[in-house]
Amino acid sequence: MVDAWGWRMKFGVVTPSTNTIVQPHYDAMAPKGVTNHISRMHIPDDPVNSDEDFDELIRRIDVALEESIDRVMTCRPDHLILGISAESIWGGGLEPARKIEERIETRAGSDIGVTQAADALPAALRAFGDGIRRIAIVCPYYPVAIGHLQAFADETGFELVRTECLACDSPVNIAHITEDELREAVRKVDGPDIDAIVQFGANLPMAYVAAEAERWLGKPVVAVMTATYWYALRRNGIEDRKPGFGRLMAEH
Repeated sequence: MVDAWGWRMKFGVVTPSTNTIVQPHYDAMAPKGVTNHISRMHIPDDPVNSDEDFDELIRRIDVALEESIDRVMTCRPDHLILGISAESIWGGGLEPARKIEERIETRAGSDIGVTQAADALPAALRAFGDGIRRIAIVCPYYPVAIGHLQAFADETGFELVRTECLACDSPVNIAHITEDELREAVRKVDGPDIDAIVQFGANLPMAYVAAEAERWLGKPVVAVMTATYWYALRRNGIEDRKPGFGRLMAEH
């Protein structure tokens, strides 16, 4: 017997307790027969006013991983998704993502896979062809993130040309960034030297703005949570196309 609603796939999704975007975003993208089951990594919604505060926020998220995995595994998911992009690359390159995989396998068992931003974003960019090399990044982070993002881009074979850090002042307030602010950030990092624009920050409400921006820029604009969910679907053999979330979900 299989799950009545998640008869094709049950995703266990681990995301910070302050995040209000991942759950509705993933539910809006889910094909028929695929369900999402959220487990929240408890963190306080403390003010973030400096690079040091942002580093502390990432530390708190990281230490909450194991307990969140324990909770979501009780619904017996088929696959796990890490609904937090910074943790996946914090520390430089792909090493943080590999360590997260090891921690999850230790906690949940080696037979359950995990999809995270560090793997999904390069796969998403390469889906658009070999011409994608020079990228710009929009994120809600403080400037302390730039070194981590640079190391990630270098290791995955992309050249990071520009980064716009929105420096949101609390975890919850990341989701309060307006569409106008996001459009302005996209315009700020774009240029003829940019092949694609990438957005980091799982709680940033970028999905629909990214899809819209692709039409007026004529180039890929990849929202991290769209890419992560797309990659989780494709890794598990689910090839459904979904309009409204940009070219990645509609064409690839």
